[in-house]
Amino acid sequence: MTLTESAGAPAQPGRKPRVAVLFGGRSSEHAVSCVTAEGVLGAIDRDKYDVVPVGIAKNGQWVLVQDHDEQWTLSASSLPEVRPADATVALTGVAGNSHRGLVATAPNRVPEELGEVDVVFPLLHGPFGEDGTVQGLLELADVRYVGAGVLASAVGMDKHYMKVVFESAGLKVGPYVAITDREWLKDKEAALERSAALGWPLFVKPARAGSSMGISKVDRLEDLETAILAAREHDPKVVVEAGIVGREIECAVLQGRGCADPRTSMPGEIVVTANDHAFYDFYAKYVGDNAAALSCPAELPDDVTARVRELAAAAFEAVGAEGLSRVDFFYTPDGELIINEINTMPGFTPKSMYPQMWAASGLQYPDLIDELIQLALTRRTGLR
Repeated sequence: MTLTESAGAPAQPGRKPRVAVLFGGRSSEHAVSCVTAEGVLGAIDRDKYDVVPVGIAKNGQWVLVQDHDEQWTLSASSLPEVRPADATVALTGVAGNSHRGLVATAPNRVPEELGEVDVVFPLLHGPFGEDGTVQGLLELADVRYVGAGVLASAVGMDKHYMKVVFESAGLKVGPYVAITDREWLKDKEAALERSAALGWPLFVKPARAGSSMGISKVDRLEDLETAILAAREHDPKVVVEAGIVGREIECAVLQGRGCADPRTSMPGEIVVTANDHAFYDFYAKYVGDNAAALSCPAELPDDVTARVRELAAAAFEAVGAEGLSRVDFFYTPDGELIINEINTMPGFTPKSMYPQMWAASGLQYPDLIDELIQLALTRRTGLR
């Protein structure tokens, strides 16, 4: 099969919109991105869209990959991975030029045009994908894409600045400490002291990672440095959060059409059912069978349900999100709602909360994917 045959024929008048599904990436969430892409590739309406799967290998190379293939599934014994290839795929585009497409290049070969692209669906998690970097590249190429823009993606990825923005918007966040790389290297003891002052237990997290990568629950001072070092393996910047007693409630947000307000799903609640998980960690999310269960709609008083949805939409607006987001809260025993974080590119795996909450709210997976693509197609590029 040639590269052109893999990607589909060049664009013709009256053709279906072409969607480049972009996944993999350089972050520690590479495997999760692959699994997310497998779900989307299997559900996208092929009668309505021409689909081009493009993987990003861990070395950053863009390559054409197999479409809707079992190699992108996740198991306890293996993690899917996009492998480097001889030919590199590049996205070309110039503002004001209607032709924006893919080109394949390889040593000692003439570059090969693979056809136009109308919208990119960047199913990337973590740094170098979910943090505004790929979004900036797509903006430079003047190509429409699904999801949040550069600033919202960057703020949504950084748990420190996310909290700063939430606080400025009047949303309540829990006590936390941010430890930059310079602060840790300059005065480790001061950073440990500031963190310990929050009380126990603590949750130590990489500031710019997701899928519960590198997160530790710490119950005593003796384990705090080890937890910070574990988080620093994923990100030199670390956020330490005070443990909050409460239920973990989540809400899915979908951008409104035109000038309409953001749409919100019924809230959901994750209940970790396996005894070997201290919290909703990576393996409970993606690997363990029956490690966690979703309750949606969450059993909440009607006024609390309404408040969760109101605050989720407010968080979406606070960071300037577009397309989709999942917003996570703590619901405390005294009835307080504390925002934990926003995820501007939540997972789409079969076990992921975002599509499950929308399904429970009446919007099924294929229709959700279609709506996200339509939102991207109708959104102008550049400043907005």
